[in-house]
Amino acid sequence: MSYHESGATGVEESVCWYGASKLWFRGPKRALQVPYVACVGGTETFGRFVDSPFPAALEQRLEVQCLNLGSLFTGAEGLARDPEILSLMNGAEVCVLQLPSALNQSNRFYRVHLRRNDRVLEATSDLSALYPEVDFADVHFVRHLMSRLSAFSDARFEVVAAELRRAWAEALRTLLDNVTSRILLLWLDWDHSAAVGLDARGVSDPVPITQAMIDGVADGGVPTVKMTVRPSGASDDLEDMLFGTMQQPMAEYMIGPATHRAIAEHLLPAIRDLE
Repeated sequence: MSYHESGATGVEESVCWYGASKLWFRGPKRALQVPYVACVGGTETFGRFVDSPFPAALEQRLEVQCLNLGSLFTGAEGLARDPEILSLMNGAEVCVLQLPSALNQSNRFYRVHLRRNDRVLEATSDLSALYPEVDFADVHFVRHLMSRLSAFSDARFEVVAAELRRAWAEALRTLLDNVTSRILLLWLDWDHSAAVGLDARGVSDPVPITQAMIDGVADGGVPTVKMTVRPSGASDDLEDMLFGTMQQPMAEYMIGPATHRAIAEHLLPAIRDLE
C-alpha cells in the first residue's frame, strides 16, 4: 500500500535527490531518458498520499518519460535558486511548471527554511515594526503566520501581501528568464467554496495567485493551463488515498487521485500543442 513505512503514524512516499540539489523530490530516483517532460512544482506535483500523481498519469498518456520534480512545500524562491532544477528543466523537451504559493518564500517580512519553505525561521524587524502587538516567538509555519496577521482585518495585511506578490514575481521571472526549453504553466486554483478548505491548510489562500500576477511574470508569452481543484476532504477522493490513521487530517487538505488524473487530462492537449 505504501512506498515507505514510517511507523505507527502511517505511510510516507519515498523521496530522492538529483545532482547537487538540496530539495527532496518524489522518489524513486529515475535515470533520465531523452526526450523527457519535466514536471516541476510543490506539494501538489509531488502528490502527497497519492500512488500515481499527475506526472505519472501524463507519462502513461504521452508514452514519454515525465520526471516528477515536485518537492514538498517548495516556493518560488526555492525553485529559482536551485541550479539543478534549472539544468533538469533545460534538458527537457517540455517543462510543466506548477505555479507555487506566494507564501512560501523569504521576503522583507520573514525568512523561511531553505528546504522546507513552509517553515518560518524568523520574523524580521520590518514585520515586528508593522505589527508591534504580535509576539512571533511561537510562530513556526507560514500559514500560521498568515492566519495570525490576517485576523487583524486591517490595511497592514495588504502591505505584507504586496511584498509577497513582489517577491513571488521576482523569483518566477528569474526562473523563467533562464529556462530555454518550452514551458507550460500549471495554475491550480483552489475552490474556496469547499468548506474543508477554510482553515489551517490554507486552501483559501490569503494571497492567492491571480491572472495579473501571471501576466506580470510571463508577459503573455507562456501558455497557462488553469484548473480549479478541491481538497480530497471536500470530494470523494479521500477514500482512494494512502495514509496512516494519524495522517488523515493532512490528507484531507491534499488533492486526491481523481484530481491528479483530471490534471493530466487537462495538460495533455496543451503539451501536444507545444510539440
